[in-house]
Amino acid sequence: MSIEDNKRIAREFFEALDNGDGKALMDLYAADATCWTAGTLPFSGTHTLDEVAPIMEEILGAFPKGLRFTLKTLTAEEDRVAIEAESFGLHMSGRTYNNQYHFLMVIRDGKVHEFKEYMDTVHALEVLVESAATITA
Repeated sequence: MSIEDNKRIAREFFEALDNGDGKALMDLYAADATCWTAGTLPFSGTHTLDEVAPIMEEILGAFPKGLRFTLKTLTAEEDRVAIEAESFGLHMSGRTYNNQYHFLMVIRDGKVHEFKEYMDTVHALEVLVESAATITA
């Protein structure tokens, strides 16, 4: 696969996220993919694809009008695509979620094999974890 193919796959990944299309998103991953999220959030650390699917479903489900990503830059070399992005969405708690990210994807044979997510974990904690806890309490 070419660098441009890898960038296209990264764009398709975020398009699936924007559309809340969990199936399309999961189809972009290799069967043995791993996902890593920075910090000490309940969903931080390294996860297999089987662990990622319900986490992703829960997070995307917390945004009734969707969670949108704006891709600011995509830089690719060999099998890696580095992405600077910003998210925006209204959480079910009524709070705005607007985070800044750096993602790293390792893409081989047209599939995402490794996904790393760096973000403002304090903002994620306040909106995704603490706001959700007050709704269910």
